[in-house]
Amino acid sequence: MTPERQQVEIEYCTQCRWLLRSAGMAQELLTTFQDEVGELALISGTSGGVFDIRANGQLLWSRKIACRFPDINELKISRKNSHLQARMLAPLRQPRALQPPGSARTSCIKCAI
Repeated sequence: MTPERQQVEIEYCTQCRWLLRSAGMAQELLTTFQDEVGELALISGTSGGVFDIRANGQLLWSRKIACRFPDINELKISRKNSHLQARMLAPLRQPRALQPPGSARTSCIKCAI
């Protein structure tokens, strides 16, 4: 039996000009998880500073919550249960003030975030 292929969405901020970043992440996801991802959509976001990754409607990564962009290695496929999952709990447990120095935190002047 073939496992269900995932429907992935990457929503990005057009004001921040993150189309190229989202397209690069889409390419990495499609290349890395070619057997697990059935379709991938890039969605131009209307709320400032958005960079969210969802699989089958479930939020996997939010730049606003994690205060940084995901690394492709942080997104993984759990072949056991056939769901995309993100290892993002560790950064979320740290308060924003305690984020490690030099972490990839990008803010947007236009969106004031």
